[in-house]
Amino acid sequence: MKIQQLIVGGMGVCCYIASCPATKKAAIIDPGGDIPKIIAAVRKNGLAVQSIIATHSHPDHVCGVAELQAAIATPFLMHQDEATFLANPEISHYFAMFGMGEAPTCDRTVVDGETIAVGDEAFTVIHTPGHTPGGMCLLSGDDLLTGDTLFVQGVGRTDFPGGSFDKLMDSIQRRLFALPDHTKVWPGHGYGGSQSTIGAEKRGNPFL
Repeated sequence: MKIQQLIVGGMGVCCYIASCPATKKAAIIDPGGDIPKIIAAVRKNGLAVQSIIATHSHPDHVCGVAELQAAIATPFLMHQDEATFLANPEISHYFAMFGMGEAPTCDRTVVDGETIAVGDEAFTVIHTPGHTPGGMCLLSGDDLLTGDTLFVQGVGRTDFPGGSFDKLMDSIQRRLFALPDHTKVWPGHGYGGSQSTIGAEKRGNPFL
């Protein structure tokens, strides 16, 4: 899997274009704004987008979904627990507080352990609740897209609706830290850097 990282939106979201070198099929993960920039990168590399995926439903990560789907007709995926969470009126109010429109409609839900095809490659879904109830990470080979579960030398906030510090710590310690130390960590924001490894976070993350 080829992973391209783009920093988008007013909150510096790490959006990813994941593509299969053999087929040129691609998935866009967390399109949090700057949609023309994302589309330009897709077209520059001659990619055909199969899906848009959200690691979680916070507005800074999904605010560009509708605009992206208007330009590239493709399904929008998230974890089934996140889709349920997103339907809660309290969460709609959360979107409104950020000046966002209505939350995007999920076209397909996935569950822990399910695979999402990207051409001849695939991501495996790892359910990592804590930042949000249906937050998930995406693993392909040695590449792990962690959303706002795990940052470089940081972890996701848990003071938003649906957050749980205990669940976040369990997700990181039990699910992510069970992966090989050389696994590359691609975070949802670049607060401490744009890339790390599981081993580096085990050894040096001050929150863990």
